[in-house]
Amino acid sequence: MSAAPTHLGPVALARGFLTGGIIGAALCAGVTGVVIESVPVFLAGLGLPLGYGVLFFVAGIPRRAREAAVVPRVALARIESLRAGGTETGDVPLTLVLTVAPEAAQSFRVETTHHVNLVDLPRYRVGDVLVVEYPPEQPWRAEVVPRPAAEWARRAAETVVEPAPESTLVQRPPEGCGFTVVVFIGLLLGAATVLGLFRAELFSPEPVAEEPASSSESSESSSTTVTSASSSATITVGPEQSLLDAGELRRAIDALAGGVDVSEVLTAVVEERRLSVVFAPADSAVPRFDLREVPADRIPDLVAQAGGTHDVGSPRTWQVTVVRLPAALTVRATVTGPGGSASAVLPPG
Repeated sequence: MSAAPTHLGPVALARGFLTGGIIGAALCAGVTGVVIESVPVFLAGLGLPLGYGVLFFVAGIPRRAREAAVVPRVALARIESLRAGGTETGDVPLTLVLTVAPEAAQSFRVETTHHVNLVDLPRYRVGDVLVVEYPPEQPWRAEVVPRPAAEWARRAAETVVEPAPESTLVQRPPEGCGFTVVVFIGLLLGAATVLGLFRAELFSPEPVAEEPASSSESSESSSTTVTSASSSATITVGPEQSLLDAGELRRAIDALAGGVDVSEVLTAVVEERRLSVVFAPADSAVPRFDLREVPADRIPDLVAQAGGTHDVGSPRTWQVTVVRLPAALTVRATVTGPGGSASAVLPPG
C-alpha cells in the first residue's frame, strides 16, 4: 500500500525553493558566461551547486544524527521474489520483495535492494526467511541484516513466514505536487535573476555604422554598411550592387580599411553583396595578411572561371575565400548551383 502524500512544512518547501533557485541560476550563469565570454560568470555557474551541496550537507548533520539515534526494529522476512541486476564487480545488486513479519504487528510487503557477493547468490531463494531491520516510522527503508545475531539466525532457520497480500506493499510517501511547484518556481526565478543582472551584456545590439560612398565610375549611388567587432568585421553593399561590379570590391575594402585596422586578417570571405573578415588574435602566431593586398580586380574573372569549369546550372551563388597558407596568399572561388559546385584558385602573381 502506498502511503499518503507527505504534507511538507515550511522548512521543506523553502529548501525546495532554494534548490530550484540554485539549479536555475547555475545553469543560466553557465550559459551566460559562454555567451558573453566571461570566465568569472561561467565559474560562478559551476561554484553555485558545489557551494550549495556543501551547505546542504552541513545543514543535514543534525537530522542524520537524529536518524542514527533511532533504534531500528528487527523482524523476520520471507523472500517473495528476487531479481539480480548487472554489475562489473563481485557484488550483485539483488532486488528483493519481502514479506516482513514484525512481532505484535501486521505483516506487510516491502521492496529493497541487497548487495550480495556473486559466490553467495545461490543461497538466496524464493521462500527463504531472512532477518531485516527498519526504522519504526519508516518501514519502506527495510534492509537485510547480512550477519544477524545467533538468536535471530536460529529463529530465521526455524520460523515459517506466511506471505502477505501484494496490496500491503509499503513505499516511500510521495512528496506531493506542492514541492514540485516550489522547485519549478525557484528554478525560474533563479534563471530570471541571472538574466536580469546581465541583460545589458546579453541583449545590447552591436554598434552599426553606415557610411555612404559615391562612385565616379557609376551613374547609380553606392551605399555600404559596415559592422565591426573586436574579432571580425563585415561590409555590405546596397541591394542594387554586386561586389563583382567593376571596382566595387576595391571600394568596399577601402571603406572597411577606413574604419578598422585590416592589416592583421586571418580569413576573408567575399559574397555577392557582403565582404566578411576575421582578424587574427593578437597573441597567436597564425598566418595573417593585409586585406588591401587582395587582388580585387582579378576576382570577377576568377568567379567566371570557376563557373565555366562545370555546368552547375542556374540559379547559382558564389563565394570567394582568401587565406594565407602558409606563406602565399590563396584565393579560391566556389560557384554553387542545382547541378553541383565548381571552384577555381587564383594563381599567384
